[in-house]
Amino acid sequence: MKNGICYIVGAGENYGLDFHPTAEDYVIAADAGLRYLEQAGIRADLAIGDFDSLKAMPQHCKVMTLSTEKDDTDMLAAVREGIKAGYSRFHLYCGTGGRIDHTLANLQVLSFLAENGRQGFLIDQNSMMTAITNGTLSFASIASGYVSVFSDSPKATGVCLHGLKYELDHAVLSNTFPLGVSNEFIGKESSISVDTGTLLIVFPRNNMESIL
Repeated sequence: MKNGICYIVGAGENYGLDFHPTAEDYVIAADAGLRYLEQAGIRADLAIGDFDSLKAMPQHCKVMTLSTEKDDTDMLAAVREGIKAGYSRFHLYCGTGGRIDHTLANLQVLSFLAENGRQGFLIDQNSMMTAITNGTLSFASIASGYVSVFSDSPKATGVCLHGLKYELDHAVLSNTFPLGVSNEFIGKESSISVDTGTLLIVFPRNNMESIL
C-alpha cells in the first residue's frame, strides 16, 4: 500500500477543495470534478467518467472514458482506479448536494472501501462521513461537536462508543433504528468500534486533524 492519499473530486456541490496534494498523493477527477480542480489550480493525475457532466473531453491529464451505460458510478470507478494504484486512504470531495441518490451512492462507496480494508472520507459543506467495518475509529481529545453513528449493515454487533457523551458497550445497532444519532464529543479521547458489521460515522469537517 502507498503512504499517500487518493483525492477524488466528483461533480456534486463544491464546498471548497481544501487539500494540497504532495508527490505521494494521487488526484482523480470524476467527470465534471475536473472543472473544480482546474478552478482550484490543482492538477489531476487522472480524469475518469463518461463526461456527460463535463460535456468535453479532458486534454491535460491521463483520461479513462467510461460508457454512459454502466454499473459503477463515476465515483466508484475512480475509487477502483485508486485501489489499483495502491492507495488505502481516500478523500472524496464534491460527492454530496444536488441529487440525493448520488449522495446515497457515495455513502455506499464509503462502505465499499471499509469492507475492502480501506478508509474513505466523504467531505460535505460542514460534515465529514466515513465508514468502518469490523474495526475502530479513534479521536483525540480536541475533537468537538456532534458525532452520529449508523449501522449500514442490517445488524452491527459489538458496537462500543467510549469517551463520548453517550456511551455504548457491546451494543447491537440495526439499519432501521437511528440509535446513534447526535452523540457529542466531550473533550476526551474517544473511540467508535464494531466487532461485526459496517458503521457509517458523521462528524464535523474541522475534526479531520483529531483522528488518531
